[in-house]
Amino acid sequence: MLGVNGVEILGAVEGRQEQILTPEALTFVAELQRRFNPRRLELLRARVERQDQIKRGELPGFLEESREVRESDWQAVAPPKDLLDRRVEITGPVERKMMINALNSGAAVFMADFEDANSPTWANNLNGHLNLIEAVEGSINFRNPDGREYRLEDRTAYLMVRPRGWHLPEKHLLIDGRTASSSLVDFGLYAFHNARRRLDRGLGTYLYLPKLESHLEARLWNEVFNFTEEELRLPAGTLRATVLIETVLAAFEMDEILFELKDHSLGLNAGRWDYIFSIIKKFHHRANMLLPDRVQVTMTVPFMRAYTELLVRTCHLRGTFAMGGMAAFIPSRRDPEVNRVALEKVREDKVREAGDGFDGTWVAHPDLVQVATECFDQVLGDRPNQIDRRRDDVQVSAEQLIDVAVPDGAITEAGLRLNVSVGIQYLESWLRGNGAAAINNLMEDAATAEISRSQVWQWVHHRARLREGAEVSVEVVRRIEEEELAALRSSLGEEVYARGRYQEAREIFDRVALGEDFEDFLTVPAYERLD
Repeated sequence: MLGVNGVEILGAVEGRQEQILTPEALTFVAELQRRFNPRRLELLRARVERQDQIKRGELPGFLEESREVRESDWQAVAPPKDLLDRRVEITGPVERKMMINALNSGAAVFMADFEDANSPTWANNLNGHLNLIEAVEGSINFRNPDGREYRLEDRTAYLMVRPRGWHLPEKHLLIDGRTASSSLVDFGLYAFHNARRRLDRGLGTYLYLPKLESHLEARLWNEVFNFTEEELRLPAGTLRATVLIETVLAAFEMDEILFELKDHSLGLNAGRWDYIFSIIKKFHHRANMLLPDRVQVTMTVPFMRAYTELLVRTCHLRGTFAMGGMAAFIPSRRDPEVNRVALEKVREDKVREAGDGFDGTWVAHPDLVQVATECFDQVLGDRPNQIDRRRDDVQVSAEQLIDVAVPDGAITEAGLRLNVSVGIQYLESWLRGNGAAAINNLMEDAATAEISRSQVWQWVHHRARLREGAEVSVEVVRRIEEEELAALRSSLGEEVYARGRYQEAREIFDRVALGEDFEDFLTVPAYERLD
């Protein structure tokens, strides 16, 4: 592999991974970094400034300076002809076997994830890009140790990709001596290797954009897309993106985000788990904004209803897709009753989303595709979507978006124990290179782990009382840690437990859940321990 001026690779590159880090691909990524990273860093500093304003008591609201965008009559670019029907989308990491299963799942779309469902080891990321090329070419396959072979079927889900968020670094790649932006690395390598391949097959290159906090961050992505289309000689609009509205600040700027993406827009998605985490994070200093147990913060509580209904109204007003949230249940192979109860809840959730006007929804497991499809079929029938369904009946105020009261909500010992257990188990899985962890019949990813640890921080910091009477303290949390780790050791067996990274996971959990200051993202300090 030849060197590229100003580019230094700090991780091992083995075998076919060299096909990803070609001189031409690295030159393109380096140019993205040089052009757009300075503005990215400015926007990250703006996030800090805005958080400081909130801590000083300036609650967020709809922006006065962009009122004209919200109140004027304009339309987003029309949905592309090769992706009009998105009624069920499945998500998962860029791991080979899981990608094949997702593409074969019967879902309309598969979102291959470099972010929340992926542990961003250097090897995972490089192999993920190899997998994407083979998925686009239709040649991806996998042979299990037991001899089973996995290949693509004739009909597969439409492939979309989610790069990591603006806040995350790629420590294995230095450009002009500076750590590269993981967003620009993930996007740049995918677009460089696949945009032309997809175009030759009559397909667009469509993405999901995570963790945006303002329309200015969407504007930067639009500039990246414009440059990429020109540099790679792609027709305008080849690159399109759905933005995840998974921060409370972005919820106030939905119109503006769609407007900024212009010809590259592909709608918005209700990223429910990260949204709950964002509520906790942005108001972590406020004792009067504590959330109850995470299982009680459902999509029917008032502030979540306000957010999702505003999303549908905004998207359909502008003529673009409104995508629903994740069903994270993983069916049990042993307990039919667990499946019956959970699938009924999934069905109830998807019926509500379809009835509210969403054009599609997310699931985390292939076994959920059928039930979610049935729910949307009942509403859509033969129509590909319901973008033409205006929700003019919806009127949402700024106060409704941040009124986080949960009727009959309570903080319980069971909820605290669940947060501690899930937080540590997920981090242990992530440290071993698995970012999509099956825990208690749920697919836990970085977003749900963020809820777990941030709730613990919030409850400890504000000395919340459990319904059972005890105060949530550092001592109580550490006692529960010991008990939950002992239970894991007992259930896994000493040998399996010893092969894990549970002590490291606990150390990270303590830092992000019990530290004096609130860490913005648990994945930032955890990333320091990844290869």
